[in-house]
Amino acid sequence: MRNFFDGFWRHKAKIGVLLVTVLLLLWLVVAWQRSILLLGDPDPVAKGIGAAYLVLPAIGAWALVREVLFGIRTEEMARILEAEGGLPVDDLPRTPAGRIVREAADNIFPAYKAEAERSPHDWRSWFRLSCAYDASGDRTRARRSMRDAARLFVRGRAKKDDAHQRAG
Repeated sequence: MRNFFDGFWRHKAKIGVLLVTVLLLLWLVVAWQRSILLLGDPDPVAKGIGAAYLVLPAIGAWALVREVLFGIRTEEMARILEAEGGLPVDDLPRTPAGRIVREAADNIFPAYKAEAERSPHDWRSWFRLSCAYDASGDRTRARRSMRDAARLFVRGRAKKDDAHQRAG
């Protein structure tokens, strides 16, 4: 968690994440409180609504934890790739507004896709493919590829930990 806060104030995205997280936590507390109040009401309909309403904070808390962990893992993978010199180079042409020219991103995309197909169990190739999807404007596939990279990253770390424990 320490790495999440390194240089925190220099990153607008992290400030936004913190703000949304605080607002979501506030909503979770209020929703939980309201559900408890409804459960205490003698009316059976209110109790039913309170029970159903209790599910919303649980789902919200699960989603919050999942997204924050996703961000932390993504940042950790990016740091590792940067240290290894494996991050994709951001040298694509941009529009005057600063957006990547889609045709240029589409031209380099096949190389990243081929890399991921050659190394389907390497989180690094999925991370780079995610960056290529993002540059091409396909955010849905970019996120899915990054989730695949994170899953492989965690699985690889768990295998290393198991091997380390058996050796030690």
